[in-house]
Amino acid sequence: MRVGRASSHIDGDVIEFTPSADQYAYTFGGGAAPVLEVPPGSVLRLWSEDAFNGKLQSTEDKPSEMLNMAEVNPQTGPFFITGAEPGDTLAVHVVDLEPARDWGASSAIPLFGGLTSTPLSPTLQDPLPEATWIYQVDAERRMVRFDAVFGDFQVDLPLAPMLGTIGVAPPSREVRTSLVPGSYGGNMDSPEIRPGATCYFAVNTPGALFSIGDGHYRQGEGEACGTAVEGAMNSTVIVDLLKTGAAPAWPRIETDDALMVIGSARPLEDAWRIAQFEMVNWISELYGLAPMDAYQLVSQISLAPLANVVDTNYSSVVKVEKHLLPAVRTYGGMHDHLRDRAAQIRATGPRGFRPGPLDLTD
Repeated sequence: MRVGRASSHIDGDVIEFTPSADQYAYTFGGGAAPVLEVPPGSVLRLWSEDAFNGKLQSTEDKPSEMLNMAEVNPQTGPFFITGAEPGDTLAVHVVDLEPARDWGASSAIPLFGGLTSTPLSPTLQDPLPEATWIYQVDAERRMVRFDAVFGDFQVDLPLAPMLGTIGVAPPSREVRTSLVPGSYGGNMDSPEIRPGATCYFAVNTPGALFSIGDGHYRQGEGEACGTAVEGAMNSTVIVDLLKTGAAPAWPRIETDDALMVIGSARPLEDAWRIAQFEMVNWISELYGLAPMDAYQLVSQISLAPLANVVDTNYSSVVKVEKHLLPAVRTYGGMHDHLRDRAAQIRATGPRGFRPGPLDLTD
């Protein structure tokens, strides 16, 4: 597969890729050619630009003057996963996320956010004042500093890197902007997509066409003002493939401690319903429960953290803590396998790492 201009090479067992500006993808699905073909099991170390395309660098920068809204949320990718076919499940394990700059930016954009009039929820009021906040990153202390723009106040907050956007090509040959979340993932803005998480996506098109971007140095649940502490990110992920014939209808997440499903829709209660419905299905599958029994069980043990309430679609998470249920192997133990590989990578570095075979038999 032809690769365009970019910085990419293989360092031991790690494939490194830094896109050039003309390779940024602003869509999921068609509209952007694959930048690399990688085999299942690959470890990818990727650089991604921030959601503002690096345009907001000072508190004097106004979003209305600096941003082209057709060129925000640039994605690194898509990556063509060798052998991925519709019906397969792509597993993506987040090994590490590290800020690529010593500053991040957040902003109040006119007619965008959770507590202002927007084009989809218009009200007879002026837009809120636009503003830009710059957060300094203290990598050694693992902190970011909030500095008030309209007053004299500072506070240090723990660094909590996450990926706002991650996903594959949508079904039915759709092309979706990188600002929108859906069944394929996309701009879900969930703080749960952080190091240690394994994400499962249904493959909808040959090669899956996997992309990531929209790095956040930290974000509150809901992303209330519409933007997190947005920053360029160095991401290390492992991509693998499951040919089980039982791909999830909506993105699933597994950590050492929890199982999660993300639903995206408007209104917000429909996003919640999607995630609840899919969690009931997952618990039913895992434990051989009748749907009504699974419904009752999930009703008593689930949590429902918000992901975002500001995008074109809202995203809601349904979360079940593993300690409440008997131990079970999800996807043949894929999360445990990828977690162990990630630990080897962190302990020995790329050249000392040699992946072993994965046994997916129950």
